[in-house]
This record gives sequence, structure tokens and C-alpha cells, in this order.
Amino acid sequence: MAIWKETTPSKSSPAPSPASTPEPAQFDPSPVRDISPATPASTPSPTPAPASTPQRAGDTQLKESLIAADLTIEGKIEGTGHVRIAGKFNGDVNVQGNLTIETGAKLTGGVRAQTVIIAGELEGNIESAQKVEVLASGALIGDVKAGSLTVAAGSRMRGQVEFGWGDKHSGGKSGGGKTGTDDAA
Repeated sequence: MAIWKETTPSKSSPAPSPASTPEPAQFDPSPVRDISPATPASTPSPTPAPASTPQRAGDTQLKESLIAADLTIEGKIEGTGHVRIAGKFNGDVNVQGNLTIETGAKLTGGVRAQTVIIAGELEGNIESAQKVEVLASGALIGDVKAGSLTVAAGSRMRGQVEFGWGDKHSGGKSGGGKTGTDDAA
């Protein structure tokens, strides 16, 4: 009944105005709160955006993990993503991504990665990498099996290298080449 009376007094605004002024003030925050649920309705928009970002990140751009220069870590690294070592790491690295060993850093252990860039020291074998780059400040002590190998002037390397053999040739040629090398030595 109060609603019907409010509508009628609205037509005669001079007398009921003071009485209806507090009531609309009470009702105005309620509609504002009703607008606030519209904001959570817009919140699902940002939710799908981050959901699509990890999918894109998994497809084209991988996250990079960093072992800082002041750290020494022992263990094992496995997973999908890029790894950058600026400190010292003792253990194997097996990633579906790139491995970068910064100048002044040292990795002691086996490596499996898509691309391996060595500006520091690697003491261990690199197996089944698509691309290996040894930069001028880099040092590698170990064997390398890769699709391609780039060695800069001034870098140091000690070990056996097999590169340029695709999957078609790796069965007979790679094994025969290595055996022949071992027999010749």
C-alpha cells in the first residue's frame, strides 16, 4: 500500500517530497548493488581471456624459468618451457623448450632440449637437440647429438659430435659413424 501512496504523492510533489526523499535514497543503493552483479557478469570476460592465454602459451610461447646468478641448485629439471641458467646447476635438464646457459653459469649434467645455447659452461652430454649453439664465451665438455651445431670462434669444446643426421639416417648411419670413429681412435 505504501507503493500506491508514493505514486499518488509523486504527482503532488510539494507535500510528500520530504517523505519520499529518504525512501528513494534507500532504494538507490539497492539498484547500485544490482549493477554490481553486472560487474561480476563482466568478470567472466576476463576469466576466459586468461584461460585462452595459457593455451596460446602452450602452443607458441613457453614460459621461461630462471636460475639466478647467486644460486647453486642440485636436482633435476623436467617439463615444458624454457630454462635460463645464470647460476650453477648440478643435475639433468630435460625440457620441451630451450635451454640457455648464461656467461659465468655452469651446468653439470645431461641435457635434452630443443635448442641449447651455451655462453657459460656445460659439463655433460647433449642428446637429441634440434639446434646447439656454443657462443664465443662458451665451453662444452661432453658429447653432442644434434640436428645442427654452431660453434663460435673462441669457444672451447671437448667431446664427440654428431650433427646433421635426420631421423631417416639416424638408424644405420649414425651408429655406423660413431662405431667407425671409435675404431679409428
